[in-house]
Amino acid sequence: MIEQPYVYRRAELVEPDWRRFPGWTDVTEAEWESAQWQRAHCVKNLRQLRTVLGSHVAEAFYADLERDQAELATMSMLVPPQMLNTMVPGLPPEDRAFTDALYADPVRRYMLPVFSDRRADWPSHPYSSRDSLHEAEMWAVEGLTHRYPTKVLAEVLPTCPQYCGHCTRMDLVGNPTPVVDKLKFSMARDDRLAAMIGYLRANPGVRDVVVSGGDVANLPWPRLEAFVADLMTIDSIRDIRLASKALMGLPQYWLTDEVRAGMERLAVTARERDISLAIHTHVNAAQSVTPLVAKAAKAMLATGIRDVRNQGVLLRGVNNSAEALLDLCFALLDEAKIMPYYFYLCDMIPNAEHWRLGLFEAQQLQHQIMGYLPGFATPRLLCDVPYVGKRWVHQVSRYDTELGISYWTKNYRTAVDAGDELALSREFEYYDPIYLLPESGQQWWQARTAGSASAPAPGQVPVLSA
Repeated sequence: MIEQPYVYRRAELVEPDWRRFPGWTDVTEAEWESAQWQRAHCVKNLRQLRTVLGSHVAEAFYADLERDQAELATMSMLVPPQMLNTMVPGLPPEDRAFTDALYADPVRRYMLPVFSDRRADWPSHPYSSRDSLHEAEMWAVEGLTHRYPTKVLAEVLPTCPQYCGHCTRMDLVGNPTPVVDKLKFSMARDDRLAAMIGYLRANPGVRDVVVSGGDVANLPWPRLEAFVADLMTIDSIRDIRLASKALMGLPQYWLTDEVRAGMERLAVTARERDISLAIHTHVNAAQSVTPLVAKAAKAMLATGIRDVRNQGVLLRGVNNSAEALLDLCFALLDEAKIMPYYFYLCDMIPNAEHWRLGLFEAQQLQHQIMGYLPGFATPRLLCDVPYVGKRWVHQVSRYDTELGISYWTKNYRTAVDAGDELALSREFEYYDPIYLLPESGQQWWQARTAGSASAPAPGQVPVLSA
């Protein structure tokens, strides 16, 4: 047999035994599969984490986590039992190797970041920002981002069942942290949703709505169903996508009778009106794909919706190798029937440099994963360029690898640049992590930021000298 860089081997999914954790030794299978139990037992603070993991985990780890929460975290702690159970799936906490394995675990690295994970030299890029994609600047009405000509993003609520450390909407989503006060919607929820429907009725050029937040799994089902049903009464709407990481982080919710019956009703209406209804989830590591996740995805497909797709994020220490990406894609596709769709470069939010990859690394990964998956299931690796939008990593216009600056163009205007005659010829910049640059490039950035803080506070961008 020809030797290949990657060898496909089908891997049977396994639900890790939650009873290996001291805090869950008495949890029954019925409790574990209850969405209500999962929500009630989410880990929200260090005390609760200690209760679950027990006393065998090294005290240094808890101190590391506590310091990060106090000094650098842009998202508060919120981890459902389902997600925590996929961390270090093969070891109980009393195993002497557990703490080291927990530090190295890919799910832990983005769901429970610790202080020692972060870069000491460049924790934030000088051009990082709280709303790195400037979505709020493009709100047509509060929470409705009209960034693309035919597509909108409806942020229906600002909460999730779980908070990822790298959240691109850290400016809006979740509870305040010691270093980040969150933006708050000014309008009441139902008023905002009604305003969104009104805008879409008045703008027939929009055909595609991503319903997100936050996470739609946190919106009471009757309100979510009513909103989606309203969308389907608008003649121009042809695609509706429900964005929910909870399909992976809290699959129990999507398996409830209420949600399954409601999705069946929406799927019937979608078929009658020739509308494509899909769910988009967010899985970053193969070990997150468990039998319950597969069961939830298949249950949603059985309702008659068009597809379940995955939009992951490229994160160092999580999935930044071809093997990790391919393992994940095959687990999604073969075992859960979830379509690998996109993997984004981690956005330029504060304190995220330890996660972010350089554009050149993403280009290498795209090359390395080609040819293994079916073409229709080979994910595109993307750079979400501020003021531009999603671009395949090879679509860069030009790329200064010494300074880590890539230049991008676009072929449409947003409300922000509606009157800009040069918007379609202008180049827009994106930046690699500075520590990845050659010494000359790092010195250039150090000189440019001289006089400003070497570690900008979250959301603060140093003024660069001319």
